[in-house]
Amino acid sequence: MSFTAQIMDRLNKVNFSIDNYFKAHADLASNLNIPMFQAGVDLIKQKFEDGKKIITCGNGGSASTASHYVTDWNKMVNLATGKKFRGISLCDNIGLITAYGNDISYDEVFAGQLKAIMDKGDLLVAISGSGNSPNVVKAVEYANSIGGDTLAIVGYDGGRVKELSRFSVWVESFDMQLCEDVHLMFGHMVMKTLCGLSIK
Repeated sequence: MSFTAQIMDRLNKVNFSIDNYFKAHADLASNLNIPMFQAGVDLIKQKFEDGKKIITCGNGGSASTASHYVTDWNKMVNLATGKKFRGISLCDNIGLITAYGNDISYDEVFAGQLKAIMDKGDLLVAISGSGNSPNVVKAVEYANSIGGDTLAIVGYDGGRVKELSRFSVWVESFDMQLCEDVHLMFGHMVMKTLCGLSIK
């Protein structure tokens, strides 16, 4: 059975309804590793306090999440603290992405950018639902090779990205939409922590 067929098979086991979707989220939330999430938040907070670059990447919905993270963190943290948040999303420069993809390989669209901007001690936040996207894997490998830190934000079984990354936030679910929802929530957790915001 193909990868896509496996996903559709899982999705079709429970009829979709809004009520079932919220119930699935409640079930997932009750089984998440909260200390793992806290460790991920703490890592980003430490890198911010140390003045390091915090660089995000991902594909598809995860690319949107990578951009969303940096949008929230750069804007809100600076407004709340007056300090610079040195966030960069590797997903936002379509010229660079297509240049690497066309001239070298799509697998190099993130690692290639890292070679130009990442320094030892900076943090790569690698977002992947499956954890097996080749371009994200290559980005993690490069970041590790130069003494960067790597934080995997993954779902499914974590894949290669979780194996290779020094730290991880793992949403242990094979439902891509639930994984992506929680990945986005993690970004909001980071923002609220760094800004000292409460839950209203």
